[in-house]
Amino acid sequence: MDFSWLAKYTPLLLSGAWQTVALLGISVSIGFVLAIGLALAQVSGPLWLRLLARGYCGFFRGTPLLIQLWLLYYGVGSLLPMVPGLRSSFLWPILREGFFFAAVSFTLNHAAYQAEILRGALLSVPKGELEAGRAFGMTPFLLLRRIWLPRAIRTALPSITGEIVLQLKATPLAFTVTVMDLYAVAYKVRQDTLLVYEPLIVVTLFYVGLTIILTRIFKHVEAQVPVRR
Repeated sequence: MDFSWLAKYTPLLLSGAWQTVALLGISVSIGFVLAIGLALAQVSGPLWLRLLARGYCGFFRGTPLLIQLWLLYYGVGSLLPMVPGLRSSFLWPILREGFFFAAVSFTLNHAAYQAEILRGALLSVPKGELEAGRAFGMTPFLLLRRIWLPRAIRTALPSITGEIVLQLKATPLAFTVTVMDLYAVAYKVRQDTLLVYEPLIVVTLFYVGLTIILTRIFKHVEAQVPVRR
């Protein structure tokens, strides 16, 4: 095993690790907000909205993430330069980067999976608790904010944690659209040094370590907000 290359490539590895963490953070945080809306639409929305939300979740859960990423990057991305004035706008430095398309794709995909988890959790909240809130005169929004959504999130927390870990393991796909994440850096190291296993071992240790950290954080959260039976 030869790890003599580590010193030379450490800055690039740190930059790649930051790209990976940024992709995870953006997709998980924004995706979770979208998932709440999608779950509520399926549980309590009008028929047309329920159908739209189910169609969204069915599409993104039923197609590979890699295909979704390529459709955005090679499909939508190839059309953006044709939009008048876009190339000269302040948005172009963001829209021309593969990171933008990877973040959007990961976010939309993550939202679909989390929405299904939250939908089941919302339906599992005892009706008696909701009726008690209404009896106290709570408005629908207050009932959602104080009882329904917190109760559902507490119930779904273990599954939410699992989906976040799966999302972390999906981030290397960003390499396919020119994002210099940690896996892309390992690929460059392999090209430069002809070493195969050592860069992959470094990447593996990073993902294992980050998974352990995330799991412990969410276990601590679960312990602080136990689900009432």
